[in-house]
Order: sequence, then structure tokens, then C-alpha cells
Amino acid sequence: MEERGFASIVITVRSKGSFQIEDSKVRMISVPLKFVRFLSSFMFAICVSILLPICILVSAPQFVIVNQPDISVLGLIPNLLFSKLKRIKFVLDIRSVPVETEGLAGFQQKLWFNISVLVAKKLFDGMTIITPLMRKDICNTFGIDSCDIGTWSSGVNTELFDPKNYTSESARLRKKLGLTGKFVVFYHGVFTATRGLKETVESMKILRIECPNVVMFLLGRGPIVPILTDMVQQECLQEHVILHDSVDYGEVPKFIGMSDVCIVPLPDHPYWRSQCPLKLLEYLAMEKSVIVTDIPAHRLIIGEEKCGIYISSVTPMEIAKSVVYAYHNKEKLPEWGKSGRAIVEEKYTWEKVAEDLENYLLSINKTIG
Repeated sequence: MEERGFASIVITVRSKGSFQIEDSKVRMISVPLKFVRFLSSFMFAICVSILLPICILVSAPQFVIVNQPDISVLGLIPNLLFSKLKRIKFVLDIRSVPVETEGLAGFQQKLWFNISVLVAKKLFDGMTIITPLMRKDICNTFGIDSCDIGTWSSGVNTELFDPKNYTSESARLRKKLGLTGKFVVFYHGVFTATRGLKETVESMKILRIECPNVVMFLLGRGPIVPILTDMVQQECLQEHVILHDSVDYGEVPKFIGMSDVCIVPLPDHPYWRSQCPLKLLEYLAMEKSVIVTDIPAHRLIIGEEKCGIYISSVTPMEIAKSVVYAYHNKEKLPEWGKSGRAIVEEKYTWEKVAEDLENYLLSINKTIG
């Protein structure tokens, strides 16, 4: 957006040291708040109610984009009447519907998501949603005209995620990690119970017999790390499953680059069907073929291109079958992966995403509802 002539101010939360976007003039206002579920969002709402009027008076923005459909929407309501005097347009951006929604925390998450959308429907000027699939769901659920909602997809930095930049570095990493001669299946991100990761680890009980040189490499952290660790130890999978702690974002491409095939085993849950998984776009940008579940979110991105190897269901047997298929076609995987890079360059670069967002913002001329 900066390259398209927009100046941006970001108001956000940080739990550690301050940060700045590299090579950018974006102004960052980061509020130091230690993460405590619900309480952090409530405190951020109070901070927004104080900081946003100051930003409006000093910078006179054209648009205020709210990126968090939760309790923090309360901090915006006092600003809405003030913004009308300044002719500022408020937009709610929805990156995801609530996921991991069990228990009291899940109930609160869903409650405040619904309240945020209803507030936006009545008082905001626009709304952006990550995929056309999610836009349809939101419109049907909340009775909103789809013409009033824009699509603002996930995007990929194709300069950072460019396989040509990591050929030698990824080879060295393979050697360092003892993966030379192995067939590496790669996943990175958050480790939670609803992402198909336990089934992915269980599939190695089958694969270690059929394809003994296959290694499942999982990069990241999350609440089920102890469970996955216990599974690996109990099933004696230490030589076939590697659980690696998360790394800085700039390090991720070289880990992707050392893999033979990547995997996104999201189950067919309602809250995954309409997503736009960023990790999938990153794998495609790195020219990797990807094992994916056959859900609308993945079909929307990959379609029938060879870079997608679809799993009919998230079971250890089906995952194992897909890995065996990839293994037996390992010579073809690099060529198949090139079509994934083409998909990203056509639709999912940050330049393309910024163009879509700008076109929508400039088209807003009335309150949604």
C-alpha cells in the first residue's frame, strides 16, 4: 500500500520488545501487553479508545481498518461518531472466523466475533474478508449484501519466498540436520489439535515400513507439542519425525527449500473450509508440490494443478498413501511445483493484494447493512 501512495499507521499489541517493518515508512504504535486470553483484548480496547482519536486528529486518515473482530471493537465505538465529522471511513477486516472454539474461551471468541460483525454491519462503512468462500458464509449468516464486502486475500512476498535464493543454503541445512538422502515432508506453523498434525505423525507408523527414508519435519510450536513428543517417543519414531522449534520468519524459506514435498492436513471442519492458508501460498511460492486435504479452501487456490496432491480425508492411512504417491513421483515434484509459483504470481503477490484492497477502499460510498 505504501508503494501505491498510501501512508500507514499500525496500532498493535506487543508482548516483547518494540519492532519496525524493515525498509518501510509505516509508523508503528505497539502497546506493550503481556498476552492473557480475553484480558489482553479488553486492555487493548481501552488503549485504542485513547490512541485512535489522537491519530485521527494528528494524521487525518481516510480509512481506519480494524483487523481484530473481538472485544477490542468496544474501543472503536466512541470514535465512530467522531470519525463522521472527519469523514473517515471505518472498515472491518476478517482474516478468519473463530477456530479452536471449545470451552469458555471459545465461547467468548465466538460471542465477540459475532458482536464485532453486527457492530460493523450497523456502524462501519465497509468490510473486507479473506476469501470469496468466507464472504458468502458471512453474508448468509449476518444478512449482509455481498456487494458491500470486498475480498482482501492473503499474500506472499515473492522476493523472500523465491526458491532460487535458497538452493545452496537449503542444501547446507539438510546436511546440518542429518537429512541428506532423506525424503522430507514439511509443515510449519501452529501446532494445535484441529490441524491434522496428530494424524500426520501417526501416518509415520505406516510410512516407516513402506518408505523407511521418509522424514516428517514439523517446524513451529503450540499447545500439542507435548502430545506429539509423547507420540514420537512411544512409537519409536525419533528417526522419522522431527519436531523443530519455530524460527524467525525470514528463516522459514530455507526450511521449505530443503523439503521434497509440503503438507497442509487441515480437516474438513467448517472453520477451515473458507480459509486462505498462508503456509500453502508460501509453499507454492517456493515451487513445492503440496499434500492438501480436499476442502474448498485448497481447491479455490490450487484447482486441478499438478502441484496439489489431494487427501480424501485426514486419517493416517490416507496421509500415508499421499506421501507414498509423492515419494514414487519424487522426480516429477520439482516440475509440478512450478505451477504453484505461477498461481501465486498471478493472484497472491502483495502487489496484487494491495491493488485489490485499494480498489475496494476507493469504491466505498455508503454504510454497509
